[in-house]
Amino acid sequence: MKVSIIGTTGYGGAELLRILHQHPEFQIQSIHSSKLEVPISEEYPHLYGVIDKELQKIDPDKIASESDIVFFATPSGISAKLTGEFINKNIRIIDLSGDLRLPAEQYNEWYKKEPADPQIKEKAVYGLTEWNREAIINAELIANPGCYPTSALLGLAPVVKAGLIDPSSIVVDAKSGVSGAGRSLARTSSFSEANENFRAYKINQHQHTPEIEQQLLQWNKDIEPITFTTHLLPITRGIMTTSYVKLNGKHTTSELLELYKETYSRNPFVRVRPENSYPSVKEVAGSNYCDIGLHADPRTGRLTIISVIDNLMKGAAGQAVQNANIMCGLEEETGLNFVPMYP
Repeated sequence: MKVSIIGTTGYGGAELLRILHQHPEFQIQSIHSSKLEVPISEEYPHLYGVIDKELQKIDPDKIASESDIVFFATPSGISAKLTGEFINKNIRIIDLSGDLRLPAEQYNEWYKKEPADPQIKEKAVYGLTEWNREAIINAELIANPGCYPTSALLGLAPVVKAGLIDPSSIVVDAKSGVSGAGRSLARTSSFSEANENFRAYKINQHQHTPEIEQQLLQWNKDIEPITFTTHLLPITRGIMTTSYVKLNGKHTTSELLELYKETYSRNPFVRVRPENSYPSVKEVAGSNYCDIGLHADPRTGRLTIISVIDNLMKGAAGQAVQNANIMCGLEEETGLNFVPMYP
């Protein structure tokens, strides 16, 4: 099957190239950007002699006639405009931006950009693979989840769906490496500002907040607004999300671990750690895994959930390819069996 990538010069696009280059079923047909028509190796020298394709202009008719799937790895605000040019052209679309995840009013409020056509947004299936697999199978348009929401939602889902928590108690404390900010130059993500530093940002204003709440409400209609705080880690890639919830009644760590293990037993990319074992970001780097560790505190009645992902893999390109595999009737692990990089 042939695939095209629009927005290839960002980190998400580069990670798609890394995955798809060695994918046994998908062939990279074309790569596209608003930049000049130059070899991708001029943007990413590590691809020299490996992938020598040139960046092409974005021609929806040509792309749709030559490819089976198109990935949008574009900045927010671009996919909202582009998607309409690909709809009804017999090509499947996977959007890695946030443009198709929220209703128009919420999108405008949190992203400060013009939303997509509501009719197009309604066609989009939210691609949180482990929890929406059946809808993904028949989808023509996927809204790939954000990196923070992927980590937070996979960690929270079992206890939220089971109704084991106080719906007003969710606090999500998340930290990301600087690649989450993209390649654009910014003072706070420059080396001298980010190195040997640790800062909180977008306090109670991060655009992924309504995305997390939207999915939590689908699992439990009583969920109230969450507290979501994001931080910038002085590392290149990785997300650690620590979520705190108040348990309803007395539940032990071992009991809750059994719930998580059973819930994710048929999901190859979610690894639930044994009791008293907690994941770190390096242990999933370069892979499509989400690792989860738990501790129920009998003293406070709170559950601490630690979930880690690689923000560019499970939080973006890896999950996008996982969804593409499912859409095309392949085993979801196809082309994604990367052992994490360590150390």
